Amino acid sequence: MKSWILSKKMPAVLMSLAMLAVMTTAVSYSPTLYRWFCAATGYGGSVTVKRALEANGASEDATVTNGIGPEITVRFDTNVAPGLDWQFRPEHPFVKTHIGLPTTVFFIAKNMSKETVVGRATYNVTPDPAGYYFTKTQCFCFTQEKLAPGEEARMPVVFYVDPDMLKDEESSSIRTITLSYSFFPQGAEAEAAARPLKNGSEAETQKLQTTKEAEFEPVEIRRR
Repeated sequence: MKSWILSKKMPAVLMSLAMLAVMTTAVSYSPTLYRWFCAATGYGGSVTVKRALEANGASEDATVTNGIGPEITVRFDTNVAPGLDWQFRPEHPFVKTHIGLPTTVFFIAKNMSKETVVGRATYNVTPDPAGYYFTKTQCFCFTQEKLAPGEEARMPVVFYVDPDMLKDEESSSIRTITLSYSFFPQGAEAEAAARPLKNGSEAETQKLQTTKEAEFEPVEIRRR
């Protein structure tokens, strides 16, 4: 009797194992699915790495000392699409930092119209080979953000250039990166769900003042 019950259960067990194998393979090709899968199952452990927000030692050559590599310049480019009556600019046109060192910068957005307006930002990193190694843990992009009439927001961005960039032939010599943001208008129906950009940015800035570490996705996850 026992052997008969086991024989009935075996197909279901084999099917479950097969489905698990397929899911594991599928999520390995998608960073978003990979994060969901790990969060739900604990598979693979954490998909982030922590970096101190202050340098413990920097190297001026092409090596990495205490996790910090050579100096690099990151320039900022900002754009506003037609139909969005905002001013949008970086607080500073560029920053000099180090590969492997999380860096905080700020952008300013102001609603020049007489009504509440919702915008949504996208970003781009050039040159292209550097994009694999450039990541952000604090950012206002890809979310709907609203500003009241005449309201201005100072928005923090924390970015990180992975030291693995120095091991890649295509990117090892890069010492200047451009981070570009473009804000696009959103319809009036988006206002209810949009985040208040000024209040949200102020809360993020206050939190960063007491934060000692930042978390970033490993480059092997971002490249999948």
